[in-house]
Parts: sequence; C-alpha cells; structure tokens
Amino acid sequence: MFVWVLNCNMIATSLDVAVIRKDFPILKRKVNGYPLIYLDNAATSQTPKQVIDVIVDYYSNYNANIHRGVHALSQEATDRYEQARHKIQKHFNAAKPHEIIFTSGTTHSINLVANGFTTLLNKGDELLVSAMEHHSNIVPWQMLCERTGAILKVIPMNLEGELIMADYHSLLSPKTKLVFCNHVSNALGTINPIEEIIEAAHRVGSAVLIDGAQAAAHIKPDLRKLDVDFYTVSAHKICGPTGVGMLYGKEAWLNKLPPYQGGGEMIAEVSFEKTTYADLPHKFEAGTPNICGGIAFGAALDYMNQIGFDAIASYEHELLVYATEQLSQIKGLKIYGTAVHKTSVISFNIEGLHPYDIGTILDKLGIAVRTGHHCAQPIMDFYKIPGTVRASFSFYNTKKEIDVLVNGIKKAQSMLQ
Repeated sequence: MFVWVLNCNMIATSLDVAVIRKDFPILKRKVNGYPLIYLDNAATSQTPKQVIDVIVDYYSNYNANIHRGVHALSQEATDRYEQARHKIQKHFNAAKPHEIIFTSGTTHSINLVANGFTTLLNKGDELLVSAMEHHSNIVPWQMLCERTGAILKVIPMNLEGELIMADYHSLLSPKTKLVFCNHVSNALGTINPIEEIIEAAHRVGSAVLIDGAQAAAHIKPDLRKLDVDFYTVSAHKICGPTGVGMLYGKEAWLNKLPPYQGGGEMIAEVSFEKTTYADLPHKFEAGTPNICGGIAFGAALDYMNQIGFDAIASYEHELLVYATEQLSQIKGLKIYGTAVHKTSVISFNIEGLHPYDIGTILDKLGIAVRTGHHCAQPIMDFYKIPGTVRASFSFYNTKKEIDVLVNGIKKAQSMLQ
C-alpha cells in the first residue's frame, strides 16, 4: 500500500460533507439514469450555489462596464471587481493588489509572461522546464525559444513521478534565465518541491514561474513566503467560473515586461504619434474583462476559505488514501504517480484495456472520470503508455462514491476482458 503525505500542515478536521454537497446543485442530477459521481475535478471543479448566486446577482442587478463610467451601475461593478482583486491578493498573500493581474486563466497568464520575456532573452540563454508539465506550460516557452534562440532544458523525473532534484541543481547555471514548473502535476498529483526550486533558481539569478492551476484547490500558497516571481491560477479549478484566472507577478518583474495586448484600458494617453501605457495592473488588462468572472472568482475563494483549506486538505488526503487502498486491490490495475507528496489525483490503467474504453463504460454508469493524455503527453511518453484513466477527488466527494467507482471499474473489466 502506498502512503502519501501532503506538504502542508494538516489537521484532523472533519467536514460535514453531506451539508457541503447540498451547496452544489449539479450533484443532484442523474447521468444515464444513475446518480452523478463527479471525479473529474482536476479538469474543472463544480460550482456551489453561493458562487452561482453572485453570478446571477451581477447580471440581474449591476451589469455594466468598469473603470469608465460615472453612473451608479458602473461604479458598483468597478467596486465589486476591485474588491475581488483585493480578496485574491489577501488569499495568496501578495504584497500589493496591483501584483494581481486578471487573465482568462493559467494558459493566458503563462503566455503573457512568455511574450514579455521575448525582450529580455538573448540567444543561448537557458530556460528550465520540468518533465511533468501541462502543455500550456511547455508550448509557450518553445515558441519563446524559437523567437529568441534561447535553449529549453528539461528537469527529469523518476518512475514514482517525482522530479530528480540532483539533476535540477546540475542544470542550473548563470545562463539560466527562467525556471517554470507546476506546483502540482495535473496528470500524477505530485506536489513538487517548489520552495527548493525557487530558492536554487534565485541563487543563479533566474526568475521562476509556478503553474498553480492544480495546487490552488488543495493548498493555500503564501506567495511572499515562497518568494516566487510569477504564479498562475485558474478560477474554474477552485469552485469558480471558467474563463477567468490570475497572474501574480512581483511588481519589479511586471514593470519590466511590456504589455501583452493593446487596446482600451491599458493606456495612459493615445495619439497617432505615440501611446503611453497605464500603470499596473491595467497595463496587462486590455479591453473589457470578464467582470462577472472576476467577482465570482473572489466569491469562490470566500466559499473555500469558509470551509478552510486545512480541513479540505485533510479530508481530501483521507479520500486519496482510501481510494488508493481500494483500487490497488483490483487485479491488473497499475497506478502511475506514487510520489511521497501528492494531492487527491489517481491515474491508472488496467492491463490489456484501453483507458478510453474504461472511461466510456464508467460514464454509462454515471461516473465522470478523465481519460487520455491529460494535456501531458511527455509524461505518457515517459511511461510508454497512450494515456490513463484519471480519477480526481474534491472535498465534496465521498468514500461511498469511491466504492461505486471501484465496482464500476470491476464491471468494465469483466465486460472488456
């Protein structure tokens, strides 16, 4: 049996999951005649009524553009939007509210930084990426290297799904200008040692970007304590809406980067001869933003903080241990990603069966899991597999749902074999 430990301060706090589940209307529905069992939380989490109500309230009562109008609706929308920015700043412990840039999500945030570094790199400069990244934290940097002549180097991982830190330290040099790594692997659940990664990179003068998309639902990072240069989050992973997220950047770094997009709101003055840009954060927020999404992002953090991240982490770890014990008893089932520090994600295959076939049968039973390469093809290539079945658990899931999953897998196994 595998035993995993979260690298955060866990406390023995029980959640009233039955009460929490009532907050999520979608959990009441049926799929193919069966009660929905939603185990695809690493792709997107579900949204509680408290956040849905905030979205409805915006469109029902104060839908207006922000930062531009003197009328009451515009002023109210602006106030709520900027209040959400302050909530996000407080939650992640950023030093200043203008270090929080609203984006459409993690992919947008990473591309914003990659675009900015075009002006900061020279041919032969080196970038380090971990071997377990999502495609959105690989492709923008490859494009950057094509534009600048910089060199992309990979931090390798072992069979347990952990980065080989000795190799990371060996790769670092004065040529290293940027290190980028996920906080938590979406495909394996591994919690990476970002404290060590950041500290070592800074010793050689390199900046660090951490993709926090998978971590933010399970861990409450202290960005000032981490001393990270850039950190990205998508709201839809943490009970918020899709199409909105944030880029955190240290003020000094954000001032170095040029604007990513041109348009309204990101300017100070415009003439046909010259344009000057607005101060942070507006320099990076061209056009009309996802106003409602930003406000709902703040509401989602309110909701999760009310439950408490220590309690969430403790309960989800309990689900992870239980699910691992139960799944490990299925003959022919192999789990990929057995790192010591791990969140509530289990990727697996069953000998002789294709993950897509397993996922299809589970769906017929109302069980939502993810199948495929999870936008992490280098990981699948490392293990020499086409993909996996991934079950990812949130604080509104239950051990009973895990039991149904196990029975569903056994049924799929008997049908397909």
